[in-house]
Amino acid sequence: MASGLELTLLLLGSAVLGVVLFRMLHLPPMLGYLAVGILIGPHALGLADNNASTHALAEFGVVFLMFSIGLEFSLSQLKAMRSIVFGLGLAQVLATIAASMALALVLATVLPPPWRISWQAAFALGGALAMSSTAIVSKMLTERLELESQHGRRIIGVLLFQDLAVVPLLILIPSLAQKPTELAATLGWASLKAVVVLVLLLFFGQKLMRKWFTLVVKRRSQELFMLNLLLITLGAAWITEKAGLSMALGAFVAGMLVSETQYKHQVEEDIKPFRDVLLGLFFITVGMLLNVGLVLQHWLLVLALLCGPVLLKFALIAGLAKLFGASDGVSMRTGLALAQAGEFGFVLLNLTAGAALIDPFIIQLVLASMVLSMLIAPLIIAKSDQIVMKVATNEWMLQSLQLTQIASRSMALQKHVIVAGFGRSGQSLATLLTEEKVTYQALDLDPERVQEAQAAGAHVAYGDAARRESLVAAGINRASCLVITYADTASALKVLHLAHELAPALPVIVRSHDDTDLDLLKRAGAAEVVPEALEGSLMLASHALVMMGVPLRRVVHRVQESRDERYASLRGYFHGAGDISDDPAHLYVRLHTVTLGEHAGAVGKCIGELELGAVGAEVTAVRRGRQRIDSSAQTVLHAGDVVVLRGSGEAVTRAEGRLLQ
Repeated sequence: MASGLELTLLLLGSAVLGVVLFRMLHLPPMLGYLAVGILIGPHALGLADNNASTHALAEFGVVFLMFSIGLEFSLSQLKAMRSIVFGLGLAQVLATIAASMALALVLATVLPPPWRISWQAAFALGGALAMSSTAIVSKMLTERLELESQHGRRIIGVLLFQDLAVVPLLILIPSLAQKPTELAATLGWASLKAVVVLVLLLFFGQKLMRKWFTLVVKRRSQELFMLNLLLITLGAAWITEKAGLSMALGAFVAGMLVSETQYKHQVEEDIKPFRDVLLGLFFITVGMLLNVGLVLQHWLLVLALLCGPVLLKFALIAGLAKLFGASDGVSMRTGLALAQAGEFGFVLLNLTAGAALIDPFIIQLVLASMVLSMLIAPLIIAKSDQIVMKVATNEWMLQSLQLTQIASRSMALQKHVIVAGFGRSGQSLATLLTEEKVTYQALDLDPERVQEAQAAGAHVAYGDAARRESLVAAGINRASCLVITYADTASALKVLHLAHELAPALPVIVRSHDDTDLDLLKRAGAAEVVPEALEGSLMLASHALVMMGVPLRRVVHRVQESRDERYASLRGYFHGAGDISDDPAHLYVRLHTVTLGEHAGAVGKCIGELELGAVGAEVTAVRRGRQRIDSSAQTVLHAGDVVVLRGSGEAVTRAEGRLLQ
């Protein structure tokens, strides 16, 4: 038997290897933890025992997960999504439990033991199967930029209710193990204890939490802040456990209390390492429960238990979403995303096993099917668009209507700006463009925002800038510029790829959080990357210098120098015939493109050899076919290259001569 240190090293080493491998495969880390647990567990290689010590450590992962969910439990968010959360979400959980109980009742008449399960066991099993994976689904929606889509909002609303539904289920399931004659009394006593404990925690905790946190923060010690955070989380869990309730319930309440303080965001960052590591250990222990031999021996039963609940949940959720007013495509996408099992399903299944409501043989088969459903969930979500397109007959019609609406709004536009994203930054940009009488066409995925902005007269349409069809409908071939206003590198890279494929010469400006991905975005073809952090630091520096007595003119000049150096490629633009009168001396910085013919003097030479700097010009970009290539001094120019020059009118004229002579 391994010592505590050896077991810890084994779990940590296996977790690192598993997560690295699954990250390389672009799969959620949670699946890596499950796979590691299956591999090292007692039913496979037998490197680790699924003992009480491992379970006790892993249970803290659930505690910190519930604490994090309590932190995110916002009354304002709940109010904004109440129709989805308490409508579709409530209906989904109740319908899944009811369907499980009805199916168990039918099967009990035709199947032999141990498949004849009681209504209590069917209720507990239905509660476990009703859960979906918040970790997998939210990550996939974020990567696919679908959080603000119609199906994304419904999916998040249902997941939120599922998280909330865990709280009463944690109380109900252990009570169901009592004798039928004692069940009502047990449920009543458990509910009374829950109400008393929750009232005490919420009433007194609400008053004490702010004062206590303020007292701790005034000590200005990060170590003390962390100790206090762990004390509150584990202390609340201990209180509910002593009251005969779940530790996770106390952690959830503690998270709710902390969310009402001004320290919520700091707590979220500090608790994340503990939560992620311990939750990873929890998933490893879940994987260790899986008996691979049993699965292989009864693979037909496991396959049936995999397909049955997944198809049932898909049908229930898609049908309910349709009933609540969603289109066929939105309903199907919602059902496909939520059809798999979830993290709390394992928690409730372990609780069910601990209460001895279901035969261990069935628990093993259900556990195996749940693990497999989570393993295939990313593949189902990734292929959801193709599935919907093939099955939903009106989905093509709806998407065609979307593109038609975008095209009809942008059809008359020429040399306009395409604004990808109409959040705060996009709307500010649109206001400035309107004031300067520059036309624009914005694309956004939030239907409510689009509807309100359209009513106010904004040129915005519902569409995804990361789709080729949306960019074409927005008139990318007639546009003068594309601005990506949201700071999402993965999406920006996709938009850049499409933009340069459709309109190679179109300049694209990208917003980012900081300089981390600057080189990556530049290599992908961004004309300029605007990092928020840099702009914020410039503003902070300017205010600080003014406060220190530095003359305002000098401060403005210094900040402008920094901007000129950082945003060099923003200086200048492509001039037209009407711009000559604005600059009769040709002194202003401008951009100018030169296409190299077969006999151009620059063909076969390096950019550095041409010494364009001597005439006051520089090469800002070189495009070869559809590709934007490196424009450094060592780059050798070929026939057919398009060279973009920047400088005064006189400078670019001389530089053009050097390129072509």
